[in-house]
Amino acid sequence: MTQPETRRVTIQDVAKAAGVSMSAVSKVLRQAYGVSPQMRQKVTEAIERLGYRPHAGARAMRGRSFTIGVLIADLGSPFQLEISAGIGAELEPSPYQEILIGASPSEARQRGSVEALIDRQVDGLILVAPWVETSWLEALGAKIPTVVIARHGGGDTFDTIVDDDYEGARLMVDHLVGLGHRRIVHTGHSALGLTPPHVLAHTARREGYVAAMRRHGLVPDVIETSYSEEGGHEAALLALAGPEPPTAVFAGADIAALGVLRAAEERGLTVPDRLSVTGYDNTFISTIGRVALTTIDQSGRHTGSISARLLLERIGGRPRPVHYIIAPRLIPRATSGPAPAEH
Repeated sequence: MTQPETRRVTIQDVAKAAGVSMSAVSKVLRQAYGVSPQMRQKVTEAIERLGYRPHAGARAMRGRSFTIGVLIADLGSPFQLEISAGIGAELEPSPYQEILIGASPSEARQRGSVEALIDRQVDGLILVAPWVETSWLEALGAKIPTVVIARHGGGDTFDTIVDDDYEGARLMVDHLVGLGHRRIVHTGHSALGLTPPHVLAHTARREGYVAAMRRHGLVPDVIETSYSEEGGHEAALLALAGPEPPTAVFAGADIAALGVLRAAEERGLTVPDRLSVTGYDNTFISTIGRVALTTIDQSGRHTGSISARLLLERIGGRPRPVHYIIAPRLIPRATSGPAPAEH
């Protein structure tokens, strides 16, 4: 008489026995970050009690799901959305499909979002402007092909793609100084606890602005708020309320420049006759005729396309990391003009 086949213990069985989710079991098995000692003990005991062994066939399928995890740090950023569009366009002719996930402005939340993508068996990761520890990124890159966007300093295990933000800021300061401006305010964003050389794009832009201003013998003036329309509006109101208001505002991102334009309108300042306003990113909205924003182009779609290409190379077996730098371009439009005459 044929004996009934013994059913193989599954990860679902382990999760049920331990009283946790399958995602939690997966994290313990992968030795993922953020697993408490109590959780690890419960799962480990359930594994030993049930005799669970990961399925060899499932392990062999690792890296063959034909999905790419994409972490967007700020879904409100037009530039980051343009990056995601470039990723999708690059993957279109390939068998790979991107899974897009947004993360709140929290390091713990970003890590959790990355872990959630790994739990879904993605073949690789593209992380846009993550503010997590470099050591954590290095450990991540050692486990799964990873490309990091807008994070300076490079890495030993992951690819990076950045704009030369330092140079881009210099281009903008030189442009404004060439128009006769001496009081140029820069709207910045918090460094988020990151330190050189491993900083995000906005910190490199700030450093480039400060260096360029000093090279011209001018006093830098940075107002730190956020890269948002509201942040730009807040920074501009603060700058314009000062005893010596600026004749030009260099917003660190196009979205922030829109807030500066709103503040100028509220104060009755015509642009660019009374106040020049410039941005960074050359997002689609900056090209609209009624906006016509002077900005720095770093091509979000191109950035996304290159990041997808680099990741497919890593999935295909390229062992060494690549650190790709995009050259910025000044795009002068209608919002910058000669400095107003002093009265």
